[in-house]
Amino acid sequence: MGGHAHMNRDPAQDRAHWERTADELLLAVRPYASDRHALVRLPGVASANGAWSDGLEGFARTFLLAGFRLRGADGEDPHGFAEWYARGLAAGTDPDSAERWPTFAESNQAKVEAASVALALHETRPWIWDRLTDGVRQRVLDWLGLMVGTDMPDNNWIWFQGVTEVFARTAGGSWRQEDLDRTIALTDAWYAGDGWYSDGLSGGEHRNFDHYNGWAMHLYPLWFCRILGDAAPAGLLDRYRARLRGFLADQRLLVGANGSPLIQGRSLTYRFAALAPVWAGAVFDATPLAPGETRALASRMLDHFTGHGAVDRDGLLTLGWHRPFRGLLQTYSGPASPYWASKGLIGLVLPPTHPVWTAEATPLAVERGDEARALAAPGWLVSATASDGVVRVVDHGGDHTDPARPHSDDPCYARLAYSTHAAPEMPLDPTSGATGPATDPLDSAAVLIDTQGRASHRRPATRISLEGATAVSRSRAHWPEGGAWNPFDGPDTRYALGPWITVGSALRGSVEIRAVRVDPVAGEDATAPGDPGDDALTPGDPAPLPWLRVGGWALAVDDPEDAGACAAGGDRAEVRGTGGLHSVLVALHGLGDAQLVRGRDANPLGAASATPVLRTPGPVAYATPYVAAVHLGGAGLPVDGLPRVTTRVDGTALVVEVAWSGGIRDAIRLPSPAGIADPWKRLGRP
Repeated sequence: MGGHAHMNRDPAQDRAHWERTADELLLAVRPYASDRHALVRLPGVASANGAWSDGLEGFARTFLLAGFRLRGADGEDPHGFAEWYARGLAAGTDPDSAERWPTFAESNQAKVEAASVALALHETRPWIWDRLTDGVRQRVLDWLGLMVGTDMPDNNWIWFQGVTEVFARTAGGSWRQEDLDRTIALTDAWYAGDGWYSDGLSGGEHRNFDHYNGWAMHLYPLWFCRILGDAAPAGLLDRYRARLRGFLADQRLLVGANGSPLIQGRSLTYRFAALAPVWAGAVFDATPLAPGETRALASRMLDHFTGHGAVDRDGLLTLGWHRPFRGLLQTYSGPASPYWASKGLIGLVLPPTHPVWTAEATPLAVERGDEARALAAPGWLVSATASDGVVRVVDHGGDHTDPARPHSDDPCYARLAYSTHAAPEMPLDPTSGATGPATDPLDSAAVLIDTQGRASHRRPATRISLEGATAVSRSRAHWPEGGAWNPFDGPDTRYALGPWITVGSALRGSVEIRAVRVDPVAGEDATAPGDPGDDALTPGDPAPLPWLRVGGWALAVDDPEDAGACAAGGDRAEVRGTGGLHSVLVALHGLGDAQLVRGRDANPLGAASATPVLRTPGPVAYATPYVAAVHLGGAGLPVDGLPRVTTRVDGTALVVEVAWSGGIRDAIRLPSPAGIADPWKRLGRP
């Protein structure tokens, strides 16, 4: 689906293209630097950390890119990057300078940026660190030294402390063994197996799976060992290399033929930072990918973003995905945040003679044949199809939230499905604090619609099973009073509680068979959602049962009013999206009333979007199977392409049997929730 620019470049031209891209990104930020370069104040809305912190972020994240660029060029520096950033180091660490950097007490975010400064200094020792004056080196170490013994959030942030302190250790600065030991121990505790880390724990569980697994939890431990060299703890490097090798065996399947990584998780505006673990695999000889596949994957992804508007006319990375788009941001996102994409250019530390820069590019995994896999750690079913290059993930695992209490759904974590070619609807800017029905889940969802027309939310969901091509999870329907979300277990809000929703999936090729059952909660009024108010419901006068709505894939569209591109009626709804993608939703059992929901400025892939949905013909019936076929692919879904679906009862469980063409069969088992514990409060007070 579309050409690939890197295929027209030979290996030498490809390396030159990467170097030129790095140089252009670095040169473009110079007009926004303070007089002595310590603060790079890019235009745009400041983050919640404030403009001062954002200025440090602009320096540190671009310095990281300069560090990789200089290391791979062995110090050759026609643009004067070393001198330019050396001036910034001197001014930023001068306590009397108008351009001084905030301390960690003044800005917690400065801890994040300190790690980029430390990594860049390590990579450029001969050309920057060794040429600084003794006084400037001491000031840098004094600023970094404030990290020692400080409190760090229990997630990837511990590695900002780890890499900062080991650089200081090698440069004669302050460090503490207890900090390093804690970092290593917590990382081991967060390892979920098969190459996957949870970015910290939520409610004591491994539930936090996203791109931080690669661009933080794998990257920093390996660079920690790189900085320490022979002083690294025995066996540590080999342990981290083995884990990365396992992760890359999966990650190679999570990049579409279009070059896009999976559009899932927070900090998506970092874009091609998703390449960090791919390049790290080559740097540390910790990859199952051949050199030609490594560079092909990397170049495909870089070209994907630079070819879709990630860089504006002034050469600056924008806040968004393809285009500027605030719906996928977080409160910590500021104008310089996208420059964590610098990690996506780590391959430049490798010399031009390295095999990744000399081998011929090879096809990506998704192009070599169809792939299907169940990923146990995150709880994902994966299906990649060679005919269209699309990768789909059905999520019955981590949703980045505490399982002991309900939360509003973050569209980047709580949807049932994610892809490299389609993105969730994100109609509101999360940094604005706006709430309301627009924040309710729509696409890739199975929700209950209350009498006010509001959709229930899913988080937290509990995985019930993951086996072969099937997976099942359960959640308690709830309606948050506000609807605002953030990725850190909040914000707390009052909520109305409703029935249990159990969802099962069978994923093969381009089609997910999605089965849903709804059940009352034992010991509660089963006919209506609970209400956050003390007297909003009158005893003995229950509200009617909610309706069930199932949402398919949202697609960016050229014209949402084009009847030829978007059509719905009866038991089928279809969207033909930009680039020829098709999103189809077909009712197979108990559903109908097919509709299209159109969006405007709600999707990071385009200004207009549309989502197919199905509804029950009336209020939902308990302990009843509802089944739909959910399709995303480069072609439509013909009627004869649907599997045959039958349902049966097995004790208290509902079983949906799926007979695919070719004789393949799957069984989706939806167990009854009877007797399971529910820690949540009836009236929804967090």
